[in-house]
Amino acid sequence: MPHCILGTFPTPVEELVGLERQFGCRGLYIKRDDLSGEPYGGNKVRKLEFILADGLRQGARGIVTSGAAGSNHALATAIYGRALGFEVELLLFAQPASDEVRANLLAAFHAGARLHHADSYAAHCRMMEDFLRGHEQTGESLKCIPPGGSCALGALGYVNAALELKEQVENGEMPEPDEIFVAYGTMGTALGLALGIRLAGLRSRVRAVRVVPGVVANETTYKGLLDATKRLLTAADPALADSALGLGVLSVDDAWFGPGYGQTTREADEAIALFARREGIALDRTYTGKTAAAFLAAARHNPPGRNVLFWLTKNSCPFPPESQRIDYRRLPPEFHHYFEAAHLERA
Repeated sequence: MPHCILGTFPTPVEELVGLERQFGCRGLYIKRDDLSGEPYGGNKVRKLEFILADGLRQGARGIVTSGAAGSNHALATAIYGRALGFEVELLLFAQPASDEVRANLLAAFHAGARLHHADSYAAHCRMMEDFLRGHEQTGESLKCIPPGGSCALGALGYVNAALELKEQVENGEMPEPDEIFVAYGTMGTALGLALGIRLAGLRSRVRAVRVVPGVVANETTYKGLLDATKRLLTAADPALADSALGLGVLSVDDAWFGPGYGQTTREADEAIALFARREGIALDRTYTGKTAAAFLAAARHNPPGRNVLFWLTKNSCPFPPESQRIDYRRLPPEFHHYFEAAHLERA
C-alpha cells in the first residue's frame, strides 16, 4: 500500500484513574489519538498517511476535500497536504457557529488552503460537482478525498490502529478491552477499527456513537465503505479470507446525537467538564463530548473485571498563536458570519 509517515505511533493508552475514583470502579482506559502527530493530532492523521501517499503516487498537484465549516478532517488535510507540497482546496458547508469552528477556519486559512463555502449540504454537493467538472477541463491532476477521509485507503489507518492496540495489550499496557467507544461520523474510523479488531483476533466490541445526521452515516454508505475496504484488503493479501472480515463486533449507538450536528447536549457538556476536571483532558462538543457521554454512562456502572476504552479522536496540539490572530476579514466573505456572530454575543 502507498504510505507516508505523518504521525507518531503508537499513541499511548492510559488508565483513567481520576474517573475511576469518581465512580468507585476500575477498568477505565483511554487511547490518546489526540497525540497522533504534530503540528496536528487526532484520528485524521492515520487516514492521511495512506490517502496523501496515494496522491503522491498518482502525481497529483492538488487536493480537494470537503466537510462542515469546522471540519477537523479539512483542517488536517490543509496542514499535512500543504506540508507535502499539494495545493489544498476545502469545500465546506454551513454548521452552527462556535469557538471551535472559528479556530479551525483560521488555522486552515493560515495553513494556506483555499476555502469555499456552501449554505447547505445539498448546495455543497452541487459545488463539489461543479468544481470537479471545471477542474477536469484544465487537465491538471487532482486528488479528491471524501469527507472525513472515509474511503477504503483511509480506513486502513484504523485497521492498523487495531493491530497497534493488540500489541499494546500483549505488552501489558492495558488489559484487552471488552468494549471500545469511538465517535461515528463519516464511519471510516469506526469501520476500520472494527475490521482491525477482527483481524487482530481481539474479542473487543466497538460501540460507534453517532454524531452526524443520517444522511452522512447510514446503512447504504456504511455498506459501500465496508465492501470497498474488504476488497482492498483481500486484493492486497489474498490470504485474508472474506469470512475473517465480518463486522459483528460493531454496533451503532444513536442515543447521544441530540438536536443536530455541531449542537451540544447537556450530557456532552457534563462529560466535557468531568474529563477536564478529573483527567485534565479537553474534549469538543461535536464529536468527542457526545462519545464521552456514552462512555461515562457505561463507566458509572462498570462491573468488576470489565474493561472499557474511550478512543479519543480529537486533536490536542495547540494551534500556532499567529493563526488565531488573523483578521477574519481576510477569509472569503461567506465565512465572515461565523466570526461576526461571536462579536455580537460579546457585545
